[in-house]
Amino acid sequence: MRHKMRKSKGFGLSFSVILSALFFLCSFLSFAQVTSSIDTTKIRIGEQITFKVKVEVDSTDLVVFPEGQTFMPFEMIESYKIDTTKNNSKFQLIKEYALTQFDSGAYTIPKQKIFVGDKIFYTDSLRVEVQTIAVDTTKQKLFDIKPMIAVEKSSSKWWLYVLIGLLALALIGFVLYWFIWRKKPLTEEEEIALLPPYDRAKMALKKLDESDYLQKEELKDYYSELTFIIRKYLDEKVYDRALESTTDELVGRLNMLRDANQIELSNNDIKNIETILKRADLVKFAKSAPDVELAKLDRNTIDIEIDQVKEALPEPTEEEKLLDEQYRDEQEHKQKRKKIWLTIAAGLLILIATFVGFGVKYGFKYVVDTIIGEESKELLEGDWVRSDYGVPPIMISTPVVLERLEKKDIDSTQQVKMTMFSYGDLNTDMNILVSTSKYKDLGKNAEGEPNKIDLNLAIEGNLKMYENNGAKNLIVKREQFITPNAAEGLKAYGTAQFPTGEEGEFREGEYVILAFTSENVLQQIVLVWNNQNEYTNQTIDRIIDSVELKKLEEE
Repeated sequence: MRHKMRKSKGFGLSFSVILSALFFLCSFLSFAQVTSSIDTTKIRIGEQITFKVKVEVDSTDLVVFPEGQTFMPFEMIESYKIDTTKNNSKFQLIKEYALTQFDSGAYTIPKQKIFVGDKIFYTDSLRVEVQTIAVDTTKQKLFDIKPMIAVEKSSSKWWLYVLIGLLALALIGFVLYWFIWRKKPLTEEEEIALLPPYDRAKMALKKLDESDYLQKEELKDYYSELTFIIRKYLDEKVYDRALESTTDELVGRLNMLRDANQIELSNNDIKNIETILKRADLVKFAKSAPDVELAKLDRNTIDIEIDQVKEALPEPTEEEKLLDEQYRDEQEHKQKRKKIWLTIAAGLLILIATFVGFGVKYGFKYVVDTIIGEESKELLEGDWVRSDYGVPPIMISTPVVLERLEKKDIDSTQQVKMTMFSYGDLNTDMNILVSTSKYKDLGKNAEGEPNKIDLNLAIEGNLKMYENNGAKNLIVKREQFITPNAAEGLKAYGTAQFPTGEEGEFREGEYVILAFTSENVLQQIVLVWNNQNEYTNQTIDRIIDSVELKKLEEE
């Protein structure tokens, strides 16, 4: 449902009369006179015209002259400084512009807007004829047209992003290699653990000799270390429960293995081991305190018995060797699997940390949309195209090039020539439409004056089209719209419910209609979009800010 405000014809007439009266009264309260002139009405291509504006005002009035390229189709070459002279209580300001044109034909310098205080004055439009330059080909040498010069396209920074990505991957790879896959130097304990049981036992005895247990007469600790060495060796090479067995259980096991011919130990060897183990038990429970010399003798006896056990052990069979090799392979595979899982865990941790870091800085939705390649975000941040559409041209920047609509899609008659360019439609998240309609004859009104294009009626036509296509609950607002190059038009905007293309389903959306007219030309930019998408909202704002109109004068 569209909401509008209508005024009666009588009220509008009365309001116009009141405004005219007020304007007439105000003319007595403030004084300003604006005149304009040019130094010549005929020039050759490329010659300059001096366009002069004189303003006579009170000393308290602020005067703003036009700046920028507001003289189209003429090009402003230079804007001179304002010349100020005083005439009694008035000031005369003179502003000059140097203009030129590089195409032959008859052109009109458009009216220029002058601000005096809070009032607006317009200069006269002036006609100028631009003539071609006669060339005597018998005296003037002619040359071939120079070939086109290849201009390098401004390179994007994709290589920088690739380089940063490669450096990040290299850094992550180095960290994973250094902390997980690199062969790290072994610690002393790891080196000892890799030694054969016999070498480890011998090294343990050597370390026991380097300790200060005997100097401090700490025999309990000394015998604990000594018996652990022989028990550990027997546990690895003879009986795999030697560490947790009692002395009697261990000695009984050695005797049984000897009787079964599984180990060639003498009775004397077993007796020596038994004696030392039992002495250690007595020392442990503080039931005996042997002297230091006896402790040294027991140490040497253990050294000899380790050698005897080594010699008594049978050579490992091929099956045992194979089992040992399989065990080593299993350990290697186990270590490799461990490294793989550590690498996966570290990689996931790095990815999560990276995601959280970028999410905190840029917002998690932005990061997710970047990863999944959200279409509206890619349009907003991609390479935009700035181009002219139609004649007279509408200059606009868009994320993609607008496609020309064929004549079969345009409702044209013999009285109007229309060109249209678009992207998307009402069922998509964003619809852009740029149209230029050039009327051959608008007819005349009852007073015999040529009819003018009504921008409000043009906008009403677009709104009616929305309703015919199923849109509902249209909210309409209107306001003046001025482009960056000072072209004035009408802006209609608001919200509505647009059909999604599926039966009975609608989506919330916004629309903007920009309409401009000059003589018999109607120019429109129509935008419809899904206002629930923040990227699309930013895209539309950027498109609206880029709109500019170019005026072309016909000969």
